[in-house]
Amino acid sequence: MMRRKLKLVKGRQPRGALVYGMRIFAADQVAAIEAAKVSLADGTSGRVTMHLIEGTRAQIRRQLMQSIEAFFELLDEETQP
Repeated sequence: MMRRKLKLVKGRQPRGALVYGMRIFAADQVAAIEAAKVSLADGTSGRVTMHLIEGTRAQIRRQLMQSIEAFFELLDEETQP
């Protein structure tokens, strides 16, 4: 078993809350997708864009993993100085 070295990071990383939901429907049953509303602690609200991926379970899984990677790459780019 190979041990991982701990990586020390200066400063504290901001904590986040990933809002996420998932459900598979038959492809011919989806008529429309709307943005989901999120109520925030300060009384304001935000929206979460809903996405549609169609295909076999394997195709959906592959596309979902690619989408997750792309999401975090974009997020990392936004937080870079």
